[in-house]
Amino acid sequence: MTNGLDGPEARSNQRSWTKVLLRCGAVGGPLFVIAFLVEGATRARYNPLRHPVSSLALGDLGWTQSANFLITGLLMLALAVGVRRALQTRGRGSFWGSLLIGMWAIGLLGAGVFVTDPVSGYPPGTPAFGEHSFRGMLHDIFSLAGFAGLIAAGIVFACNFARWEEKGWAIYSAVSGSLVAIGFVLASVGFTQAEGYVGIAGLVQRVTVAVGFCWLTLLAIHVLKSCAPVLLEGMEPRNGGS
Repeated sequence: MTNGLDGPEARSNQRSWTKVLLRCGAVGGPLFVIAFLVEGATRARYNPLRHPVSSLALGDLGWTQSANFLITGLLMLALAVGVRRALQTRGRGSFWGSLLIGMWAIGLLGAGVFVTDPVSGYPPGTPAFGEHSFRGMLHDIFSLAGFAGLIAAGIVFACNFARWEEKGWAIYSAVSGSLVAIGFVLASVGFTQAEGYVGIAGLVQRVTVAVGFCWLTLLAIHVLKSCAPVLLEGMEPRNGGS
């Protein structure tokens, strides 16, 4: 008698859930970027070129950006699990890569729970730099951990794709991780009010986040497409890869 836990129906359900998780991850980035672009363009006295995305969580309408962080964080957790499960069906387990995507997700969730301190003069009437609260410190810690996870995920997947002989994806992953690292440093310098950077720190951060989310979205689509025959037909995992 076939065990219901590992029978055809159970495997079919697992494949369906894997596809759902990957699709959730694919839409998370675009939703996040669209949300902060709309908020930044409509918020009174908010300058997207100068102010960080996190500052949108301040003020009466701040709950919208906090919700944006939390929802996207959950979608990125779904992506981390979906990538792990989908790659395993092809014998391409990437524990560290999936874990690092999960680290990015946790960073987003923490940024949503703990609101940042005012910076660069927003909200109006606050100092450009210098307010430090425990809540703001936790926000910064989660943000730093999240970006570190995203950067490292790009490098880890670059190594994985190189091993899997997907040269184009190896290069794209390495370049994306490197650009996120550079952008994060430059934006952070700007938010400390460094002359020459402070006026464009918000823009640099937005480009950096968009680059990272673009890579994650395309990764989700690539994994879903490359694993589609296995996920749809229920083929057994192939040997090879690590």
